[in-house]
Amino acid sequence: MIFIMTLTWPISLGFILRGDVYHILLGLLSIPFLFAIRRFADMVRDVLFTALSEEKKANRLAQRFNRALNTMSHGLMMLGPDGKVLVANAEAAHLMSVKSPDVLLGRSIHSLLKRGVAGGMLAPSDCRYVEAQLTRALREGRDRKVLVSFTNGQHYEFSAREGDQELGVITFEDVTQRVEAEEKIRTMARYDSLTDLPNRAYFHEIVAELMAAGDNERLCALAVLDLDDFKSVNDTLGHPVGDGLIYAVAERLATVANENIKVSRFGGDEFMIFFNRVEDPNHLGTMLDTIFAELQGDVDVAGHVLRIQASGGAVLSRVADGDVDSMIVKADLAMYKAKELGKNGWRLFELSMDAAFRDKQLLKADLRSTVEAKGLRVVFQPIVAMETMRIASCEALCRWDHPDLGPISPAVFIPLAEEMGIISEISTFVLHAACQECMKWPEQIGVSVNLSAKDFRSREVVEKVAAALATAGLAPHRLEIEVTETVLLDDKSHTRAYIEEIKQLGVRIALDDFGTGYSSLSYLHKLPLDKIKIDRSFLIDVTRNKRSLELLKGIVDLSRPLGLAVTVEGVETFEQLKTLALIVKPDLLQGFLFGSALSASGIETMSSTIWPFASDMKNSARG
Repeated sequence: MIFIMTLTWPISLGFILRGDVYHILLGLLSIPFLFAIRRFADMVRDVLFTALSEEKKANRLAQRFNRALNTMSHGLMMLGPDGKVLVANAEAAHLMSVKSPDVLLGRSIHSLLKRGVAGGMLAPSDCRYVEAQLTRALREGRDRKVLVSFTNGQHYEFSAREGDQELGVITFEDVTQRVEAEEKIRTMARYDSLTDLPNRAYFHEIVAELMAAGDNERLCALAVLDLDDFKSVNDTLGHPVGDGLIYAVAERLATVANENIKVSRFGGDEFMIFFNRVEDPNHLGTMLDTIFAELQGDVDVAGHVLRIQASGGAVLSRVADGDVDSMIVKADLAMYKAKELGKNGWRLFELSMDAAFRDKQLLKADLRSTVEAKGLRVVFQPIVAMETMRIASCEALCRWDHPDLGPISPAVFIPLAEEMGIISEISTFVLHAACQECMKWPEQIGVSVNLSAKDFRSREVVEKVAAALATAGLAPHRLEIEVTETVLLDDKSHTRAYIEEIKQLGVRIALDDFGTGYSSLSYLHKLPLDKIKIDRSFLIDVTRNKRSLELLKGIVDLSRPLGLAVTVEGVETFEQLKTLALIVKPDLLQGFLFGSALSASGIETMSSTIWPFASDMKNSARG
């Protein structure tokens, strides 16, 4: 303002001092000119100040953008309309193995990818694929992701999209950890963690793909292998040793795997082998025989020498005629047949096995319906006192009369019931029926009921016996519970406790099938027994073999001092009875010689009968 005033005021004053109107007006015009100049100066100053401020803001924004761009974990490149790099960050420079992002400026996608090929980080085929995908994404304006695997083991995921003003944007990130985690999860989902063999689901997928490819008329085969008595290894040596055995088996089976033979651990101790191409049954037999021969043998697991022994089943089928699931079922049936025939071998599936399996399933369904409808019946086999030849007790036996098949042997339906898990329901039914019928008999006659090993898996067995006695109103001493050694194998301490609780109810306890187990003598003083029942196998040649006779007599003589009554089962001939009466002298006898199992009314009718053998025994004794 000082500069303007010193410049204009002398001129204005000179004009005014001239004194005429024209010069006076001209001198006065300097005043608005002064303000105009001031206004213009203010505007120039504001424009300059704003420009400087915006420049500083732009610089700060650029610095922030540059910092954000170069510290982000993703690589980024922006391409111009000509397809060349305009902007790149530090991560992009690191991936391309250059010192500065500026080196990348002005380069095309093609040249950058070729640089990766020249550096040995990218295969030429991958280079062409990545370039085509990114170029297509930039051209179409759609977001597209491409996963690229580099030779150094790293994995990058590229994303391309079209930006504003014809600018393309390519971003990429290191997804190596994610890819490795996904691969690990995929491996865990497909392979068994113990053996590294394909698991059930992945094996099913592999076999389905192999069967879908190739000639549909070719023969293929599937075999199932199951280790014999594997449960005893786990029970006696522990699960770690069992796992070691499975691993050893898997190692041997893995050696036979190739493009046409696939091996899987199907679960537990079960393995499966698929043969994609088989010439004929003899070819399959040769391969399986070889596999079984190489599989068997001793293996050292944690200091325990274990023998590998397996049973197997196989099915041979045209690809067009079978599918994976049906072949597995048929191979399983063949394996079960191999186990029935003595284990340690394999069997080829036959149509008769399928028919037997279907019959078994139908029989199971009928048995379940019969048990639910309480359609079983109970009969009673007399147990005769040696001294009086009168009925002293009866053993309750379960019978099933099938409406179509007729009588079904207990040797058939009892194992079925145990397999189905309904044996306890049958035991409860027999127990209640036996107690109720025994109430109708003379007081000197009791009844005995067999309980299975599964009945003793919980304390409910004690409550079950108490409920049966209470419902029938039967005196506890008239009921006898028969147990076998198999009852004590699973959990001896708990089973013994349950037996003692039943004994405290006043019920008598008998050890059935004595002499057929491995440690029968150890139970005579450990369990609260009242009686032992000697198995019928001891009577087979007792009249001809002196050693059998002495063994039988020794068991009786051993039991008497312990206060145990002795019942001999399986008495079928008069000669056996005579030998027992004169030499062995047990307390009780049971067998078909005294008649087959009777109904409850039949026992009631014969309760006062004395068998005619009594007088014959007396005469023989006198002779």
